[in-house]
Amino acid sequence: MVFSRQPHGFRGALLDFVDDPFYRPEADCIRYWPDGLMVVHNGIIQACGPYEMIRSQYSDLEIAAYPDRLLMPGFIDTHIHFPQMGMMAAYGEQLLEWLNRYTFPAEKKYQDKAFARRMADRFLAELLRHGTTTALVFAAVFPESAEALFEAAEARHLRLITGKVMMDRNAPEYLRDTAANSYTDSRRLIETWHRRGRLLYAVTPRFAATSTPEQLSLAGKLLEEFPDVYLHTHLSENRDEVAWIRQLFPDHDGYLEVYDRAGLVGERAVFAHGVQLTDAEFVRLSAAGSAIAFCPTSNLFLGSGLFPLEKAKSQETPVKVGLGTDVGAGTSFSLLQTTQDAYKVAQLRHQKLSACQALFLATLGGARALRLEAVLGNFEPGKEADFVVLDPQGTPALALRNPVPVAANVEEVADLAFGLVILGDDRAITATYILGALAYEAPEAGRISSSR
Repeated sequence: MVFSRQPHGFRGALLDFVDDPFYRPEADCIRYWPDGLMVVHNGIIQACGPYEMIRSQYSDLEIAAYPDRLLMPGFIDTHIHFPQMGMMAAYGEQLLEWLNRYTFPAEKKYQDKAFARRMADRFLAELLRHGTTTALVFAAVFPESAEALFEAAEARHLRLITGKVMMDRNAPEYLRDTAANSYTDSRRLIETWHRRGRLLYAVTPRFAATSTPEQLSLAGKLLEEFPDVYLHTHLSENRDEVAWIRQLFPDHDGYLEVYDRAGLVGERAVFAHGVQLTDAEFVRLSAAGSAIAFCPTSNLFLGSGLFPLEKAKSQETPVKVGLGTDVGAGTSFSLLQTTQDAYKVAQLRHQKLSACQALFLATLGGARALRLEAVLGNFEPGKEADFVVLDPQGTPALALRNPVPVAANVEEVADLAFGLVILGDDRAITATYILGALAYEAPEAGRISSSR
């Protein structure tokens, strides 16, 4: 990426979050400037605030202006499957049957490095088209699949976390590795890719049912040897799955303990789903500093259940939570559509989820879940300039819902943002920027000529 020698600015309505609105008054967590300016230099945010105030600090500034648009930090997807993008909308099964009937055959194709490279390009293009700038991603069991995704993400300068799946039992032979080679392949990938540019590695046992105790133990060994890599797996998604884990590990006190005994429960662990967690497991996750990827679209599609967000965000057992699209059980790459389903799940549990809370989960909350809040998640100076430009009138329904595209104050922007949370999708994405450089722009995006 070639950076400009001079700072450049982005003008529009700016909205971000500085704290967690599940625990503090929303007004203390939101920053909003109806006419704002963000200044970026060499991919890093230099300043952000009201246009007139920030503009006066720079004598010569090239500005890309987005009138009637809302600029927000890029969306963060904390759980998605790269090899499943081609099997979205697979009909009629719940989790375990769905895996065997649809998922495993689809993932077999990713042993072909050329195929994986083609799909990696399409996968990342979809993320950017939907405003997602950072993702925690499952690759396939084949090391080539992780390599292809790393290569494609490196070419785009993305902040991306992935890892090869570890899976040595209870899967078709064509998808199984061994405990030993899953360790050596993962170690080689870590040494090659972890912290290379903006790339990071996640040790990735698929879930406890598809790993022997030996493989889980070796996953724990990798975490000991490389303490700054991630652990990414599934946990307590479906009742039949939880019952199966109980049969496979009869000497363990619950699903989470299977991971805990292997040394996999810690501050850099992200567990997808958690729909069926017990109260004791919430206590343990909270104490360990682990995170949950809340995947409402997938949980509804597969009939897995309703995640108890209120338990994860309670004062008693606070757990870091991000949002996951979980493509391909999830039915959209859009984190806006994911916030819509998160709201519905909360309603079905007789809870409320505000626009501020939902968008926090998609931005700063996701960054905290991934322990990346020091480098991204809001518009603080010194952070990486990954952001999305949103059109509050980007669909006919949104145009009716939001007759005025720029809110005058925090109270009004909360209402406007709720319209985006419930009605928004990829059509609301005007542009996506990576390190201050345009990575995606919709047709007729509405950007006006740069000015000084």
